[in-house]
Amino acid sequence: MPRPELLYRWSDRVATRFPTLSRCQARVLAWYSLGMILARGGGLDRVAVHLAALLDVGPGTVRQRLREFYRPAASKRGRSRRELDPEACFGPLLGWVLSSWGDGPLALAVDATALGDRMTVLCVAALYRSCAVPVAWAVLPGNEPGAWNPHWKRLLGLLREHVGPDRRVFVLSDRGIESSGLFRAIVELGWHPLMRARARGCFRPQGGRWARMPELAPRHGARFRARGQAFKTKEARLDCTLLARWDEGRADPWLILTDLPPEQADASWYAVRAWIECSFKKIKSDGWRWERSRMADPARAARLWAAMALATLWTLEVGGAADAADRPEPEPGPGPAAAPKPRRWSTFLLGGAAVLRAWIGGADPAGRFLPEPWPGPPRDAAPPPEVLMKIDTSP
Repeated sequence: MPRPELLYRWSDRVATRFPTLSRCQARVLAWYSLGMILARGGGLDRVAVHLAALLDVGPGTVRQRLREFYRPAASKRGRSRRELDPEACFGPLLGWVLSSWGDGPLALAVDATALGDRMTVLCVAALYRSCAVPVAWAVLPGNEPGAWNPHWKRLLGLLREHVGPDRRVFVLSDRGIESSGLFRAIVELGWHPLMRARARGCFRPQGGRWARMPELAPRHGARFRARGQAFKTKEARLDCTLLARWDEGRADPWLILTDLPPEQADASWYAVRAWIECSFKKIKSDGWRWERSRMADPARAARLWAAMALATLWTLEVGGAADAADRPEPEPGPGPAAAPKPRRWSTFLLGGAAVLRAWIGGADPAGRFLPEPWPGPPRDAAPPPEVLMKIDTSP
């Protein structure tokens, strides 16, 4: 029979990593996250039944403890009623990721995901081996008007103190989230935006004239990078670098705005932003099955996200070590670097299997965050001559 010692050791580890949580909150957070991994889902009944079978207690008892985790204090019994503050988990989550990250760059993605028309989650996630760990989020009522930028700025600001001053951080965002205000806020944090712009935007290279951004990468295979100004309106005008490229097989060019000099950045870096979409898939249909939730209260959902974020973190921490062993980095040497071995198994899948194997064997699953090397600066730093002629850089 599986031994519950792993659960208690996991609870102790979570309590150490989340020092601002009460002992009870940390314990239930640990239970919930492990239960999600074992049950391959985050539904309350599903998790409770799996944990109850392993702990040899009644499912109702476990269910009530888990339910208390996301309920507000006013709905709880007893004098020492206390509700979980999700923001108290943001720093510890990111700190856990960075504890074995090394000195390399960190890529954060900002994106939104919805639960039908009930809620919208604004999420900041640390990108890692084709997936991502949620490290900060805000849950908003669905289909209600309101600006997202204040939430993005607050979430990123809450994470800033947990990142060392010398670490290089990239913040990636998709079309629809781009804004001059958010761009400047990221730069003020000392980080580097990689912000995808919509095709209707305009750009003026230094010494050139205004042009629609898609005209700077007008066909498949086109590349462009230059310093200048984005957005024509005075209120939105932004001093930045535009990185544009249109790869074969893509319907539209990538139009990326950054603060980095043109010779130090490449639009291809933006490819890792898709990893946060893989993370949303794991939180929903391919993992914790959040899309089946009947929750309608954003505050309760924000607390449940703490358990899903921790379950994702542990799965990727363990799976990342297995992925690194299966796909070792190419040895440095003369000539062009060899392409990494294709990823056959997802880091998330490997991690879930490793945690289950450890539970059956009664051992702690070994894992640590081993990020893949960030790509170097581009080799072709100069814009193609035909593109310079297209936009007319004459005074």
